[in-house]
Amino acid sequence: MTPQSLALLLLSHVALYTTVTCNTATSCPIPVPLRPLAMGRTEAPIKSVLNFTCDEGYVMIGANESHCLASGTWSHAPPLCKAVNCALPRPPQNGRIVHDKPVSGSTIMYGRGWTYECNPPKAPTYERGLCMADGRATEPPVCQEVSCSIPTAIPNGFITFAVMRQHSYKEMVRYGCNDYYVLDGEAEIQCQNTGNWSSKPVCRAPCTVGIKRGRIFYNSRKMWIADLKPNRVLHGEHVALYCMNKADRCGYPVVTTCNDGTLPIPECFEEPGKVEYKLRSKTLPSEIQMCASSPPSGHTSSTRSA
Repeated sequence: MTPQSLALLLLSHVALYTTVTCNTATSCPIPVPLRPLAMGRTEAPIKSVLNFTCDEGYVMIGANESHCLASGTWSHAPPLCKAVNCALPRPPQNGRIVHDKPVSGSTIMYGRGWTYECNPPKAPTYERGLCMADGRATEPPVCQEVSCSIPTAIPNGFITFAVMRQHSYKEMVRYGCNDYYVLDGEAEIQCQNTGNWSSKPVCRAPCTVGIKRGRIFYNSRKMWIADLKPNRVLHGEHVALYCMNKADRCGYPVVTTCNDGTLPIPECFEEPGKVEYKLRSKTLPSEIQMCASSPPSGHTSSTRSA
């Protein structure tokens, strides 16, 4: 955008303050860029004041306020809002700068950022830089020696193909989980410029469906719980159990989710007794007609621990 078009855009957010003076017909025409805030008015009474501001990252060229004079003119024309630019940032000693976007010329726009890199194995004391609202660029960091401690194992998991030693900046280590455990987080951790590792992942435990009798819906298949062999649901997987709408004599599924070894059982689920399960299984909620509409919200959201 040109400076002029920027000013028009920003001035559309200027506040309009009016002091009404009685017994005078003298007024000033409201500048066109401000009319969207004037609620349909095109003129302001004498002694009205316009206060101007620019968005962060822009500097004002001109007066920051204007008064409506008795002559029917404003004391000052609306100012321009000019975008701030910074001089190109300096790279760190023994390092370089990688800009987020291509740069041309000797300046860079407000808000643009870059990454500092150091010659291996050194690391910058901080990695990011920015052209700030006051027109200054972030000062370059110091390149220093950094190492991270020997990586440690995680519960129910392991480190894959890693030499047990200290690691340099940006070196990576990869984790995996034991059978039936699900990795939660990034599989790879990285040695950071602080000398610490990035966050290690967690191995989430599988769940057991805590009922002895009844049907479930799992992995796109409706089955009796006795046919779930082994009785194991992985972290994050969903299981539906069937509840009874006693008023309408119909059944409906309620979904529950395995969360790190815990699979809540819906409060509405009633486990059948042995006789009912063996001799009257066709009367169970999973076997009768499914409800045409959703059950009451309390039936679907309430759960109890398995």
